[in-house]
Amino acid sequence: MKFIIVGSGGCVSLPKPLCSCEVCKEARSKGRPYSRCGCSLFLDDINLLVDTPEDIAYGINYCDIKEIDRVLFSHVDSDHTLGMRVFEHLRLNWLEVSCGKNCENPIEVFALEGVIKDINSIGFKFGSYLDYYENVRNLIKRKSVEDYIFIKNIKVSFIKVNHATVFVFEKEGKKLIYAPCDVKPFPESKLFLDADCLIIGNTIVGEVLKDGFILKEDNPLRDELFTISDIKGLKNKYNIKRIIITHLEEDWGKSYDDYVELEKELDGIEFAYDGMKIEI
Repeated sequence: MKFIIVGSGGCVSLPKPLCSCEVCKEARSKGRPYSRCGCSLFLDDINLLVDTPEDIAYGINYCDIKEIDRVLFSHVDSDHTLGMRVFEHLRLNWLEVSCGKNCENPIEVFALEGVIKDINSIGFKFGSYLDYYENVRNLIKRKSVEDYIFIKNIKVSFIKVNHATVFVFEKEGKKLIYAPCDVKPFPESKLFLDADCLIIGNTIVGEVLKDGFILKEDNPLRDELFTISDIKGLKNKYNIKRIIITHLEEDWGKSYDDYVELEKELDGIEFAYDGMKIEI
């Protein structure tokens, strides 16, 4: 299976608009891999995209993706969904519509039933955006998933965590777990055992964050987010060969070079960047 990290950023883009910190200035001047789009993943084998952050169109172009036939949604949060207008970019041809021709190859949209319901609530004066894309323009076809689906010879499992999802991709004995956001506490599942790779988000990186901010032990973010120690624990518990931390927040105050240096101190733990390719 061939994966691409389309976006490795967190809930705030990097560079952050109006920010003059050194990390953001460097990202503006150098571009990728110092800059980061919102969190998203692509599986090339089956033309499958996970999530549509606001800047997803830029990520798709940067990664030179040629076709998208399927989209998975992990949860409703705006930094994972509000780029859904990319469905129009991918399938809506206004010149053909003007001649009475509609889309004939809608994108398959998969999510847990609760996630589909949540995202259906995102709308405008004419109702749900997804309703419009499916029922008026035929750009998408929504399909609720209970446990897992097969797409060609790849099994995709959906594991519910609060209002979000952990995805497990399996093919010919190989296994990759994608847990981008809001997955703490991490669920218990034998499905995670002996995975080749875990891509996981929402991890605090370092004790000193942006502008010298020190995250105290009683800070509520520690209840919501993982620490590097937590990630090491997951790696050992499930005997995971390789871990890649994504959803990297601008608030962590670290540049691409900082993450490269941190990797040298960690065993089997890496940090994602836009355009990163993973093959298992």
